[in-house]
Amino acid sequence: MHIRAYFFLTIAALCWGGNAVVGKLAIGHVSPMMLTLWRWAFACAIIFAISIPQLKKDWPVARQHLPLLFTLGAIGYTLFNVLLYSAVHYTTAINATIEQAAIPFLIFLANLILFRIRISIAQVLGFSLTLVGVALTASHGDLKSLLALEMNFGDVLMLGAIVGYAAYTILLRWRPPIDWRTLMAIPALAALICTIPLVGWEISRGTAIWPDAPGWLAVLYTALFASLVAQIFYVQGIVHIGANRAGLFINLVPVFGTLLSVIILGEELAAFHVIALVLALGGIAIAERWKPKQT
Repeated sequence: MHIRAYFFLTIAALCWGGNAVVGKLAIGHVSPMMLTLWRWAFACAIIFAISIPQLKKDWPVARQHLPLLFTLGAIGYTLFNVLLYSAVHYTTAINATIEQAAIPFLIFLANLILFRIRISIAQVLGFSLTLVGVALTASHGDLKSLLALEMNFGDVLMLGAIVGYAAYTILLRWRPPIDWRTLMAIPALAALICTIPLVGWEISRGTAIWPDAPGWLAVLYTALFASLVAQIFYVQGIVHIGANRAGLFINLVPVFGTLLSVIILGEELAAFHVIALVLALGGIAIAERWKPKQT
C-alpha cells in the first residue's frame, strides 16, 4: 500500500515539476493568459464529464460554500498559473521551480500567526534554511541584490505566485465536506471564468497568441497532467498514507523541475541552484522530522 502511495505521489510531483518547463516551452506558441484559459477549459470538460453524478450528490452542500470554492479556484488555479506562465518569460524554469519551495514556509508562517499552531526550534531552523535557499535562487546567487531590490521581474512574479498558492492552501482548511471530484470541479470552473477577462486584457494589449501546434501540446499537458493526473494521484496518495506525509512529496517539485529544465530546456545548473535545493529540501526535512506531535 505504501509503495503504491509513493508511486502516486512521485508521479504527481513529476507532473507539477514539468509545469514550469512546459510554460517555458510555450513561449511564442501560446500567450500566458490564453494557455491558462485553454488549460482550464479542457480540464473542466474532463472533470465534469466524470463527476456529474457526484456533483449532483454534493450540490446541496457545495451550493452553501460557493464563495469559498470560487475563491479557491481564483487564487490557487488562476492566479498561481497566470503568474507562473508570465514569470518564465523573464526568469528561468529552474528559478520558477526552486522558488516554489517557499510555499511550505509561508504556510507554516500563516499557521503560526493566524492559528497559533505550536512550533519547535527545529521547525524555525528548518524553514529558515528553506527561505535562504529560495532567496538565493531569487537573487541569482547574490543575496546583496535583495537589499538593493534588484530582483529579476520574473522572480518577483513567481514570489507573488507562491504567496497566492500558500493562501489557497490555508483556505483549504475551511473546505466543505464534499467529494474530491466536486472539490476539483467547481474551483476549476471558477478558474476558467476568472481567466476570461484576463484573455480579454491580453487581446486588448495586442499580446495574445492563439495556440499553434506546440501551443496546443502545452495546453494538453497542463490540462491532463499538471491539472488532472497530478491532483488525482495526490488525492490517492493522501488516502493511503495521510495528508501530512503526502504533503512532503510536494518538496520533490523543485527537484523534478530543476532536472527537467536542465535535460529538456538545456538551462545551466549553477552552483547556487544546487545549494538552494539542498537548503530548501534539507530545511523542510528538518522541520518535518522534529515537528511537535500536536502540530
